[in-house]
Amino acid sequence: MKSSAVLICFCLLTIAAIRVTGRADASALPSPVLSFTHTEYYSTQGKDFIKYHFEVSNKDTYPADLFVESPSLPPCGDNTKASRTWIDVYEQNGKRLNGFCAIVSTKDLGDIWFALESNVVPPSWVYIEFTDRQTNAKYKSNLAETTQ
Repeated sequence: MKSSAVLICFCLLTIAAIRVTGRADASALPSPVLSFTHTEYYSTQGKDFIKYHFEVSNKDTYPADLFVESPSLPPCGDNTKASRTWIDVYEQNGKRLNGFCAIVSTKDLGDIWFALESNVVPPSWVYIEFTDRQTNAKYKSNLAETTQ
């Protein structure tokens, strides 16, 4: 009898949490699925670069509130309206290549990138990590190749 009451209480609390947040908990979110899309060559200040573009192919599975402007959280440099969730791009060995602190829509997950000078050999594999600054949850993607 006692365990039944505890189970009912747990179920009611879970239902209440889902109604308030729109989901059971942050751990229910899927890991980002990163995939290479294309490269882009460009020059600036007399140097040639290659930009490596990726997309989060399951971007539509993330709630919009994960990427809202969050002025109550610490700024990103001079940007006082940085998004709730920041995204960092890493080489397979953990070296950070780029970061995004102003993604305010899941549509923006369609173009995650890093750039290297054209004479630099890119890492073979990269991954991204979402950091939800409101909950301190982290979501790490798969390893994605840097070529097709």
